[in-house]
Amino acid sequence: MNIYVGNIAWGMTEDDLEALFAEHGTVVSASIITDKYSGRSRGFGFVEMEDDSAAETAIEALNDSEQSGRALKVNQAKPREDRS
Repeated sequence: MNIYVGNIAWGMTEDDLEALFAEHGTVVSASIITDKYSGRSRGFGFVEMEDDSAAETAIEALNDSEQSGRALKVNQAKPREDRS
């Protein structure tokens, strides 16, 4: 399952994000989206987890939890829409 993670602290790394979700199950990938010009975090990312039940548990446990002074917004990612 692909999970959207919003309101990520600017100092959080992809390794930090992966470790946070790894407490709830096997993480396939974790990425923080960055600005293509500055390289700075855009404040959101995606985590892909191997098991859907573990992903649901992680969403419930981490949504609105405070990490580095910010309340994370965690939910199932919606499919990407095609841009014209």
